[in-house]
Amino acid sequence: MSSTGEVTDRKGRGRRIILWRHGQTSWNLERRFQGTTDVELTATGLDQARRAARLLASLRPDAIISSDLQRAADTAAELAALTGLDVARDEGLRETYAGVWQGLTHEEIIARFGEEYAAWKRGEAVRRGGGELETEVADRAAPVVLRHVEKLPEDGTLVVVSHGGTIRTTIGRLLGLEAQHWESLGGLSNCCWSVLGEGARGWRLLEHNAGTLPEPVLGDDD
Repeated sequence: MSSTGEVTDRKGRGRRIILWRHGQTSWNLERRFQGTTDVELTATGLDQARRAARLLASLRPDAIISSDLQRAADTAAELAALTGLDVARDEGLRETYAGVWQGLTHEEIIARFGEEYAAWKRGEAVRRGGGELETEVADRAAPVVLRHVEKLPEDGTLVVVSHGGTIRTTIGRLLGLEAQHWESLGGLSNCCWSVLGEGARGWRLLEHNAGTLPEPVLGDDD
């Protein structure tokens, strides 16, 4: 995938969706599953958001939508401050609800729910911690994105600020991939993004995990 760069001529290129993961939180560092728990950005996470916002502002977005969880909303606010755009918050863009997994580290999840964790990694439909299926996350998130895409001007750009797991399921759904293959989309590092472009046959993945030099993916499902 190509790295991001300033768009100098948007005419005739089709619409774009930029799916941007929130900045770092303390639970990301601890590899603790956040899910719908409302954890704030760290100081590093806020710096990441400000740095990424400067790059994304150069792409001249037409609209910004965000999960209503604070880590995503605060990330989106940095881009809004540079572009003058309002941020539409929508709970449909929240991270996967993971029931009793939420608040546990990956090591604790593997120790307590090893079979369930392994089944999920194999691509089976699993209600992690008794929570949502990945297809249910896509069912609520993808329509939010498409509803806002419909409002874009021709060749417009929508920035979606959300969470690692929700972004992966949304990309999988928009690309028409079968759910068992969504895990093949690698995780996003904090404050990195993926870009979908509108083509003649539907959406195409143009960039993935763009925005920085390669970094460890910390808690990409939260």
